[in-house]
Amino acid sequence: MTDVKKYLLVAIPVPIREAFIYLPKHSLLDCTIGSRVSVPFGNRELTGVVIGHTEENSIDSSKLRAIHQVLDNQALLSADLLSLCRWTSDYYCHPIGEVIFSTLPPLLRTNTALPAERTWLLTTEGKGLPSSALARSPKQQEIVNYLLENAALDDETVTASTFSKSALQTLKEKGLIYRAEKKAVASKAVNQLLNETPLHLTGEQHAAIEKVRHHEFGTYLLHGITGSGKTEIYLQLVARALQSGCQALVLIPEIGLSPQTVTRFRKRFAVTIVEMHSEVSAAQRAKNWLAAKHGHAQIVIGTRLSIFSDLHKPGIIIVDEEHDSSYKQQDGFRYSARDCAIYRARQHNIPVILGSATPSFESLNNAATGRYHHLILKRRAGTTPPAEIEMVDLRGQALTSGLSEQSLSAIKAVTEKGGQALVFLNRKGFASSQMCHSCGWVSTCSHCSASMTVHSRPKRLHCHQCDRRQTLPTLCPNCGSNDIDVHGVGTEQLEDSLVNALPGVPVVRIDRDSTRNKSTLKSKLAMVETGESCVLIGTQMLAKGHHFPKLNLVVIVDADQGFLNPDFRALEKIGQLLIQVAGRAGREGAVGKVLVQSHRPDHPMLELLVRKGYFALAKALMQQRHNSALPPYWHCVLIRAESKRRENAEDLLKLFAHCYREHFAYSAETQLVGPLPSPMEKINDRFRFQLMIKSSERKQLKYVLEKLISAADQNSLSKRVRWSIDIDPAET
Repeated sequence: MTDVKKYLLVAIPVPIREAFIYLPKHSLLDCTIGSRVSVPFGNRELTGVVIGHTEENSIDSSKLRAIHQVLDNQALLSADLLSLCRWTSDYYCHPIGEVIFSTLPPLLRTNTALPAERTWLLTTEGKGLPSSALARSPKQQEIVNYLLENAALDDETVTASTFSKSALQTLKEKGLIYRAEKKAVASKAVNQLLNETPLHLTGEQHAAIEKVRHHEFGTYLLHGITGSGKTEIYLQLVARALQSGCQALVLIPEIGLSPQTVTRFRKRFAVTIVEMHSEVSAAQRAKNWLAAKHGHAQIVIGTRLSIFSDLHKPGIIIVDEEHDSSYKQQDGFRYSARDCAIYRARQHNIPVILGSATPSFESLNNAATGRYHHLILKRRAGTTPPAEIEMVDLRGQALTSGLSEQSLSAIKAVTEKGGQALVFLNRKGFASSQMCHSCGWVSTCSHCSASMTVHSRPKRLHCHQCDRRQTLPTLCPNCGSNDIDVHGVGTEQLEDSLVNALPGVPVVRIDRDSTRNKSTLKSKLAMVETGESCVLIGTQMLAKGHHFPKLNLVVIVDADQGFLNPDFRALEKIGQLLIQVAGRAGREGAVGKVLVQSHRPDHPMLELLVRKGYFALAKALMQQRHNSALPPYWHCVLIRAESKRRENAEDLLKLFAHCYREHFAYSAETQLVGPLPSPMEKINDRFRFQLMIKSSERKQLKYVLEKLISAADQNSLSKRVRWSIDIDPAET
């Protein structure tokens, strides 16, 4: 039967919600679905992806344009990945072209030819070498020995190892090795997969692993206290997937966790492991993505965007620290990697593991209602019990850079005994702001509704919202007084104070400012992991996932952060953060101690968290959410608008609100809140407003959004205002 379809549907990375219709250059057979094409778009030439063939066309055929060039002989995006993109585009109400191009590594978003996937192999002469033939060239001998044992040496292994590139070139010139096209790796026997013997499991760990059904979809909430051995469960579940010839995808919330996670997986597995995150070079990310697509890489480890890796044969997906808000993209294509992971596991009929010591309320609710399998680890894997938590009442106390005398004494005592302490403050910089004691002037950003943070290295004021920087004034810009001082405490000030208070003790600060260089974080963490006595100062970068065996004490400088935040998720997040930080203490050896400093030690939720733990706090807060018709019981969408003209942003959301009331004024299933100014009303001279819509039924919410989007598309104001739709927002 003749194929009557004659047009191409091409997705282009522009903010328009539908695909575009083009004519093929020669034949439809030349344009494989999932391949990249170069197309004319206005007076530009753009790269697009073919997402379908069609015979339907509402445009005059004489006005259609033909594609310029087919860039890929075969599909770059598999049918499964395109299906995932279509689902996310529909669910998150985001243009399909922008979704597809967000999933691709930057190098593959252009018309650049695909990087070659090649490997090193032994020649016939190389295979016949005796084991000591290159004894005088140990680096060359090391490579030959590897190839004799493993048959092939790929570029990812060379990058991750100490193999010398000059030695590879020399062996090639000697005719002992050669370059060849890389082929998919066949499944290995169990003894070929592992570099080391798995650890002995506790009863709880063993029971959790046995409940996971491979080759069958299921969402498993692995709810284990810090130190309960969740990572060992991940490793042993991944091993089972690899044994069946499948791949594993492991998601981590922060790039800072990548060195530790990759090291643990490489230590355990003798397979190709690739990383997918923004600190991997553009060329290497493209190679890693293609290695996963063709089956050359068996394990992919990465941050949220790695959920869109085009896997050859996925067998298991693991989302570590599933509660973390880093899994939700906060601008542009606002997707949740955790929720996409669940959809993708269902798509491939495989298990997905959501691990956390402090699960999100959505996951806890899904476990309670039976949608998720709830795997609980109540005990630490070792013999050390959980750390002891003690409240420190700051009211009326003299503080040194935010630290009480009790906390300072505890830090000194630990370091004098050769131990390590972590001082946690989720506020970088030297101080929160600069203030004049004569007239009350505060260092507020002239372009944002935010104070400018004081930094000491170099000395300056820095707005963390719009990134503007200015010289630190010595006189008040308002009244000219020299009675000007800093207000609040940041990690830089803590560092200076502790260096003076603890002469001879290494003080290691880890925050975004001190770890801008790729290798800095890795080297600082390596120093701490040696067990040498030191004091760590850190932000939330250190709050999750890290394993410091010799860390005895944790001091939480300001537990009150977040308690006055208007976001309905604020108490959930502060509870998660405090428990995660506390979990870094006493993981091996002596029992750890946690000092929680607060000006509100009698706050009922803080008391509940400290006395009865995270689950008790979650239960109380979830009851409040239920009574207030908030997630996880109701579904929520946030429509944001911003403009340099305040009235434009507000008027667009008023249009949405008017449209809503026309259709749903008496609906018992939906509620409207706003329009209201955003918590941070102005950023970079743009005024920001928001409108929240809640619904007890997700289908009803989807119907509401379709009406509102249609109304916006027909109104010229929507073209003059930057606006976005955030489904299941992580921040309100």
